[in-house]
Amino acid sequence: MANPQGKYAWTATVGEKGQIVIPKQARELFNIHPGDTLLLLGDEQLGIAIPPQAQFEEIYTKIFGGQG
Repeated sequence: MANPQGKYAWTATVGEKGQIVIPKQARELFNIHPGDTLLLLGDEQLGIAIPPQAQFEEIYTKIFGGQG
């Protein structure tokens, strides 16, 4: 089954220390490099999301109303 355009799915294994490895294709697609900071958002019903770093400020504003 083909993915819809612009939609991707990968798997990652969690190591003993709780670390995950982001697949190479995902790192290249989203310009993720060693030392980068990632934001993880969690919802008990929907799961975990890792939004692009370029959206941090927008997400922060939506959650905290620009207070910071």
